[in-house]
Amino acid sequence: MSSDGGRPLPRRPVRFGPDALEAHGGTLPGPAETTEVAHQTAAILVGAGRSAHDPEVTSRLVGLVDDLGLSTVADLWAARPARSLPGALWRLYALREWVRRSPEQASREYGSGIRFTDVAHAVAGIAEPPLPEELQRVADQILAGVFDGDLAVALERAAAFCAVIAAGRAELAHDSDVLDPSGATDLTRTGAALLATGEDLRACANLWRSGDLD
Repeated sequence: MSSDGGRPLPRRPVRFGPDALEAHGGTLPGPAETTEVAHQTAAILVGAGRSAHDPEVTSRLVGLVDDLGLSTVADLWAARPARSLPGALWRLYALREWVRRSPEQASREYGSGIRFTDVAHAVAGIAEPPLPEELQRVADQILAGVFDGDLAVALERAAAFCAVIAAGRAELAHDSDVLDPSGATDLTRTGAALLATGEDLRACANLWRSGDLD
């Protein structure tokens, strides 16, 4: 663990190894402790990143999943409410990882949704045409904004990004409804879920501005 300005910057999430398990009587931490760890690590990570004012630290935090793996981050934060700091961080990292792994799909879906979401497209800040490498760049940029910019704006950009992708999936589902009804149903379902994610991220932006996102 390193620190900046006296605040710890964890390179790995808190884990309960043999010593910690022994301290807990050989049992895993309870729900209250798991919740506390999730919220504390989220607050420490964001606080350390925002206080560092260091591009290298920001880059390391953006690439957290590259280092730890998505499942590790999911274990830490995915179970927390969507409208909480750890819940928002989980969604931002999951979104970035999807774009990183499936850039062509992200480009196709985003491109299909642009004409239905002019305002959201402008807020997301993606250049046209929305090439795969452009979406990857912006996904990194949005997450970087959590640590070195206006966190509320970063959340709003992510919400807008989700809205455009959701519209694109709806359009693609309509186009493929006859030839591939199963695929169309899946696109509709995941698009609706992503739209809900965007709404949660927008709500988190409002909570951050009011000082109530924890």
